[in-house]
Amino acid sequence: MIKNERQYRITRSQAAKFEVTVAQRVAAGPGNLHPLLRRAELDGLSSQLEDLKTELRDYENLRSGKRQTLQFTSIGDFPAALIQARIASGLSQEDLAAKLGMKPQQLQRYEATNYQSASLERVTRIVEVLGIKLRHPVEFRLVS
Repeated sequence: MIKNERQYRITRSQAAKFEVTVAQRVAAGPGNLHPLLRRAELDGLSSQLEDLKTELRDYENLRSGKRQTLQFTSIGDFPAALIQARIASGLSQEDLAAKLGMKPQQLQRYEATNYQSASLERVTRIVEVLGIKLRHPVEFRLVS
């Protein structure tokens, strides 16, 4: 997942390089490479290119404000939802850090580690600042 503009620029650059590489491999023809190996190479490059394009589209959609709701089905997905909510809110990491009264580097560390070191109090404050509202009840099952 792309988390900031720097990662977006790097991913966009990588996607452009993959596009050139795929086009060059197609134009070069089979050469001495066995057809199955050639197909595997092209499939691998194309798959990686599609993954990069998907990440770029996801980030662009978040950044554009087109996504108004985010869904997650497990608590493990919550850190990614926080990052997506920040992006969809039009806030950079620096903007959110300023609203929280903290240094941007700390927020960058939180996001880089998917909030593993953030306290519940800090996460709760981030949720408040981002205006995140949970709409569905939390369900649980007792484990015996």
